[in-house]
Amino acid sequence: MQILPAIDLKDRKVVRLYKGDFDTVHQVARDPVETARAFLRAGTRWVHIVDLDGARDGTRKNGEIVQAVSDVGLHVELGGGIRSMSDLEEVFDLGVSRAVIGSAAVTHPQLVSDAVKRWGDKIAVGVDTKDGRVKTAGWVEDSGLDYLEFARSMEKLGVRTIIFTDIETDGTLSGPNFGRLEELQRTVGCHILASGGVSNNGDIRVLAAMGLYGAIIGKAYYAGTIDLARAVADGGTQE
Repeated sequence: MQILPAIDLKDRKVVRLYKGDFDTVHQVARDPVETARAFLRAGTRWVHIVDLDGARDGTRKNGEIVQAVSDVGLHVELGGGIRSMSDLEEVFDLGVSRAVIGSAAVTHPQLVSDAVKRWGDKIAVGVDTKDGRVKTAGWVEDSGLDYLEFARSMEKLGVRTIIFTDIETDGTLSGPNFGRLEELQRTVGCHILASGGVSNNGDIRVLAAMGLYGAIIGKAYYAGTIDLARAVADGGTQE
């Protein structure tokens, strides 16, 4: 299972949110590049970066940082404000290995179809869920879509990687929503990355035993409640 520690960027700073609420934003690390180097030393090969400026208002202020993190030697998975083919071209030019389409996958599924045809496995879709319904626009709007139906529709478009974020557990250190992850596993054959709620190494072992493709580690790393090197070992071979 791939272990992807997370770097959330806002105004060029490494920050965290609680349940995606921008009113709770707070800085958790001084230097994003040094943070990425620490991830690499722990044995990770991927980093999950969220451009919160892009997610909030569509402005891309953190491109230089994304490129610098890629230059460290990590594969970068980037999400936040990716809404067009030109956005995708821009982020791939930064050295990004996989781009995550979020809200635009709901509002413009043709974008997903076109992107998958052009970039294949370099495209992932974010399924951001609260109470089983897909949320958009920085998690503030209810799409009215059931998360399983939405995931199934993305798989039909050729998407091979889905990032499932449980909003109710994100940033809470309360543990992932294992039940919804199991339902998603039964519904689609995509690679599934679990995001939201990972609190300790025990959670990683459970997710690995479930056979998930990957797990994203956010607050637990910055709060010191998880041993990242141990998580990598528990996850197995990192590629």
